[in-house]
Amino acid sequence: MQDKIRSDLIQIFNHGIDRVRGRQAVVADLQNHPPSAENLYLIAIGKAASDMTLGALDVLGTRIKDGLVITKHRHAAAELHENNLIEVIESDHPVPTETSLQAGQRLLTYLQERANPDAHFLFLLSGGASSLVEVLPAGMGLDDLKNITRLLLAKGLDIGRMNLVRQAVSCIKGGRLAAKLNGAKVLNLMISDVPGDDPSIIGSGLLNPSATKIDLQNYPQEIRAYLNDIELVAVPDADAFKFIDTRIVARLDDAKEACVNKATALAYDAHAIADFVDGDVNEVAARLCNTLFNSEHRLLVWGGEPSMNLPPSPGRGGRNQHLALLIAEKISNKDGIYFMVAGTDGSDGPTTDAGALVDGSTKTRGLSMGLDIAHSLATADSGSFLEQTNDLISTGPTGTNVMDLMIGLKRD
Repeated sequence: MQDKIRSDLIQIFNHGIDRVRGRQAVVADLQNHPPSAENLYLIAIGKAASDMTLGALDVLGTRIKDGLVITKHRHAAAELHENNLIEVIESDHPVPTETSLQAGQRLLTYLQERANPDAHFLFLLSGGASSLVEVLPAGMGLDDLKNITRLLLAKGLDIGRMNLVRQAVSCIKGGRLAAKLNGAKVLNLMISDVPGDDPSIIGSGLLNPSATKIDLQNYPQEIRAYLNDIELVAVPDADAFKFIDTRIVARLDDAKEACVNKATALAYDAHAIADFVDGDVNEVAARLCNTLFNSEHRLLVWGGEPSMNLPPSPGRGGRNQHLALLIAEKISNKDGIYFMVAGTDGSDGPTTDAGALVDGSTKTRGLSMGLDIAHSLATADSGSFLEQTNDLISTGPTGTNVMDLMIGLKRD
């Protein structure tokens, strides 16, 4: 029974992923709303850039004159590398590197060579772009950018507040890339990895200016110290955005709905929780468990992006693995309780694991192996614990990124 339930939960998660994969999402959008231009230049940036590009090629074929794809290492499909019309740059995430800056310069050159009022561009943007590509303002170096990024990740800030900082220290984010379009027409298709599906936050809003002004008082002193020394690059006026048509082609709610549909097909009494899951992982673990225990439904699906504060020298893992291990502690020795927590992009933090699937026996199994769950949590080394208990989930790159899914089940 236990093996079947775990297999079912993985099927449910995978069905949610299938609903929001970049290739299928772009194909569906372009078939329903075909662009009028006969020739388009393609720019795809983000963790889902490869899959989204394949979808565009499926529909548009030779109408794509050429393209530039910037994605995470090991996320590009072999067929793109073999396509002579598509230039692929594999960059770094979640902390930007020199490759991110090189990708930024190549992006500017690509636009400079092609952008004019008669040109048409297809942009395909997804989460991860904030780290994968960057152009820095004068007076700011790569080490400064790395330090700011590490501070943002360590302080447990939500994605909206993080990306406002990233926009503030960039020459291309927060809508600033639009100034390089020179009046070209743009269809901008996006996979949302932010709450509320705000285009100005996805990938730090390369083509969409933020309506929110950054308030430095909302940030720790270490981050304010960097921002106080930077001369912000002006956001272009409204004319720069009048030829940009933006559409969201896949979002978290789509994945949640697909998970519920699959669970129902597998004869589970399933329900999606509408509330977005955010906040500190410790509070989130308690909230998810209490909601499941008190629900009239047997299987619940949540989505969101919790945060966590990292210790000075964190071990192996990410927020999903940490949340899963916190839940494993709370449901210890409770028979018939299961939780799967995983990132829809297939990677959790700096690891290659998507997350974990834990149950009431996870903590006990770990203890029998000599593992200390309290120490693993305190040192942010949840991945090591969960590897030993064989509870890690590894999917590989999924071709999408709509934040995290959490699936909880209480057996009859």
